[in-house]
Amino acid sequence: MTDIQPADHKGYMQLALEQAKKSPPKPTNYRVGAVIVDTASNEILATGYTLELPGNTHAEQCCLLKLAEKHGVSEENLGDVLPTNLALYTTVEPCSKRLSGNLPCVERVKRLAGCIKTVHVGILEPETFVAENTGKKSLQDAGIQVVAVEGFEKDILEVATAGHIKS
Repeated sequence: MTDIQPADHKGYMQLALEQAKKSPPKPTNYRVGAVIVDTASNEILATGYTLELPGNTHAEQCCLLKLAEKHGVSEENLGDVLPTNLALYTTVEPCSKRLSGNLPCVERVKRLAGCIKTVHVGILEPETFVAENTGKKSLQDAGIQVVAVEGFEKDILEVATAGHIKS
């Protein structure tokens, strides 16, 4: 259980923003935070932030890798062990392309379409690194609802772009 009330989307987005602030500022990526919640029990299953784990890891990826380790399965097999009413809260829309060659976060989430029913986003991904991010449409096409949690845009962009060279 958590102190955040069920369906308190702003509360969970605030928690995701707090995660994002833990990410080291760099000019080459966004500082993103993510939280996975079992909506049936209102239990936070995982939190994550950009570069939390070794490698060029994204926030959503860190959540899923931590869940896989906790359950003793590969990330690809998480769908076999997770509940079926999950919500993902992420400060920035999941990426649809990784310049590093890693699997995009959208593809990671889509593998869990039987578990993750809704993705709550603070902002859509700016086109700084990947033009025309198709994450939202791709998730919706997979049957995953994408919902904007409004009111955090300024704070999310400030945190996300810390370390970027401002023109």
